[in-house]
Amino acid sequence: MEGGQRLCEAARGGDTAKVKTLIESGGADVSYFDSEGLTPLMHAAKHGHSDVVKALLEAGAPWNALSPSNLSAGDFAMEAAHQDAFNILLNAGIQAELILGTIARRANKKVYSTGDYLEDRVSFSEDKLMDAECQAVMMAWEKPLMEAHAKAVCSGGGHILNIGFGMGLVDTAIQQYAPITHTIVEAHPLVYERMLRTGWGEKDNIKIVFGRWQDVIPQLESYDGIFFDTYGEYYEDLREFHQHLPKLLKPGGIYSFFNGLCGGNAFFHVVYCNLVSLELENLGYSTQLIPLPVKDCLGEEVWEGVKHKYWQLDTYYLPVCQSVQDSE
Repeated sequence: MEGGQRLCEAARGGDTAKVKTLIESGGADVSYFDSEGLTPLMHAAKHGHSDVVKALLEAGAPWNALSPSNLSAGDFAMEAAHQDAFNILLNAGIQAELILGTIARRANKKVYSTGDYLEDRVSFSEDKLMDAECQAVMMAWEKPLMEAHAKAVCSGGGHILNIGFGMGLVDTAIQQYAPITHTIVEAHPLVYERMLRTGWGEKDNIKIVFGRWQDVIPQLESYDGIFFDTYGEYYEDLREFHQHLPKLLKPGGIYSFFNGLCGGNAFFHVVYCNLVSLELENLGYSTQLIPLPVKDCLGEEVWEGVKHKYWQLDTYYLPVCQSVQDSE
């Protein structure tokens, strides 16, 4: 029996001493996949052997490896309610992503660069906005989520900013709260043209700013509520936007964003929910994550003609962020 298989069996059985011996001997690969498509770390997590999980991670076992059914070690621990093993894996994931930030680049809804997207043609239908590669920019199933985001960012009234118009779902919802001013930043020329054709530029309280948010920041003021949902960008872009919050968001204001980070894997999504909350906390903001069930919105027919299912989870966690001193 080869070393990797022996390591899987020791991990499955929770034999920490044997796991460490096999690792130290150099004859066992911690990244090994057995005939079931599982790694030693997945076996340990599945059975709740937290000491083995810790030993394997310390030896360099990949926390983000996926089984054939698209599950990571963290998913196995989460499904089996092994809290200690789950916490160890969660912390390992957060620390790794703080340094490397690899998962969201690969798994996020936003799959290529802003420049590519802005130069592409987009197509509108009743239930979706699509790019030239048949990737969904925005879909009608998101409407209840956008209404919940709008309710959050408009809770204090006043002046509202939305970055990314798309199908106009969140902006339609924001208008129902009759904000004093409602500023919309949109970068795609065809989306912008459609906004003007459908009368958005004629509304008394609306100001449309055309361009990438990175370029138009100097034109923006400060707001009581802010929502952020761009396409063709990565987690690094969201982090960059967060650096501008102290100037853009008024004291006591509410900030929220489309939380599509790693929407195809439950554990990776938890890692990124924790990561973004931690990074916002470091900027002085508390983040409340409100669970919203979405399973009933997502039948197979929803994804017909869409190349990539950017959301595959049963629950969406809506972020509501406020400065810590204001929320106390």
